[in-house]
Amino acid sequence: MPLAKKDSKILIVGGGGTIGSSTALHLARRGYKDIRLLDIFQNPSLNSAGNDNNKMAGDDHAGIWGEIVAEAWDMWTNDPLFKPHAHNVGRLDLTSKEEREGRLRTRYEAINKEGRGHLVDWVEGTEQIVAKAPHLAHADLAGWKGIYVNNGGWVAARNALNAVGHELRRLGVKTAFGTSGTFKEILLAKDGKTVRGVKTADGTEWEGDLVVFAAGAWSPTLLDLEGQCAWGYAHLRLTPEEARKLKGIATTYNHELGFIMEPEEGSLELKVVNEFAGYTHMQNIKPFGAAKEIRMSVPRSNAMNPTDTISTESLQAIKKLIELWLPEFKDRPLHKMAMCWCTDTKDMNWLLCEHPKYNGLVVATGDAGTTFKTFPNVGKQVVDLIEGKLPEDRKHLWRWRPEAGDNGTAREGEQPKDLNDVEGWRNDPVRAKL
Repeated sequence: MPLAKKDSKILIVGGGGTIGSSTALHLARRGYKDIRLLDIFQNPSLNSAGNDNNKMAGDDHAGIWGEIVAEAWDMWTNDPLFKPHAHNVGRLDLTSKEEREGRLRTRYEAINKEGRGHLVDWVEGTEQIVAKAPHLAHADLAGWKGIYVNNGGWVAARNALNAVGHELRRLGVKTAFGTSGTFKEILLAKDGKTVRGVKTADGTEWEGDLVVFAAGAWSPTLLDLEGQCAWGYAHLRLTPEEARKLKGIATTYNHELGFIMEPEEGSLELKVVNEFAGYTHMQNIKPFGAAKEIRMSVPRSNAMNPTDTISTESLQAIKKLIELWLPEFKDRPLHKMAMCWCTDTKDMNWLLCEHPKYNGLVVATGDAGTTFKTFPNVGKQVVDLIEGKLPEDRKHLWRWRPEAGDNGTAREGEQPKDLNDVEGWRNDPVRAKL
């Protein structure tokens, strides 16, 4: 049974982010007439992990996720709204570790078994890797192997979010930002179970027949969903000649070191990210519906704390990656260093379902390290759920599951540290004593 009609009032909490704005786009494209985005910031929200120069993307999975990323990449490369932001330069997923190699082999074989072997190549050793990634010609690649993705590369994330924001306004989607868009609590009917809207920080009560909660790493404001982690990134400034030489390089990922992507056109910046378990930011918080405070990781907004950068150990790891892969830049200063907050689940699958306690509340959150690559069609999954069209295997995969919350991360590696236990990231201005 559908959860909403075409004329239902639909509120999207976190509507300026990846899942929220994608959901609004698919609702509007299917003819829903009364959609409102609620967010502290306008699209693209400064609190969104998608508000970034670039993100990895591509057709590189099998099974259910293979179906989703294949459709997403098709939209990235053919839908006029997304096509200007996709860069099909290829993507490498590399390792020198036996366990990780096994996982990559399994994925490679699964893609081939589905008859889609033309999408990926298996590469081993310096010669084969450098043939795909000449920028690694001076790197030590002894023992390295992995997958080369032919249909993939990277997408201009912030630009894509911004383009969707403009399209939503053209389609008549309404918005509320600032204190009137900042979530405070769910409004319930007298039965204590039926959702009738959202109350925001300034006291505004927005009436709604259906609320979609898509607040990304800020989801614990509403749900007892632990597991928000931060990853650090930095940028290298390049000369026009340096940027020209790196134009078109394959997006390069190694689960032990991190990843790089070609400089975004016009920015003369090379984004460098170190790969590790991430950081938590543990605090006591009482989310809506909880009987008492819960100890969980709460994002520390870069927009609200603009002097925050990255930890000393993350900075050293990024410098190590640069020295290994791009030694010609090893002494180049880094800038635009920040943390990107995600809300991983233990099984690396979305939490995309009806809330079991409240009627009229759809939860659309959780991260798998893949959400932005599915930006064009993640909202399609949400709207399929709303319309009762989501396939049963997907409903089961993304069902409500209390065990999905995670104080750390499901990504490979050690358990995450807490920000309070590391140094270098906090650079609050020194205030004079009165």
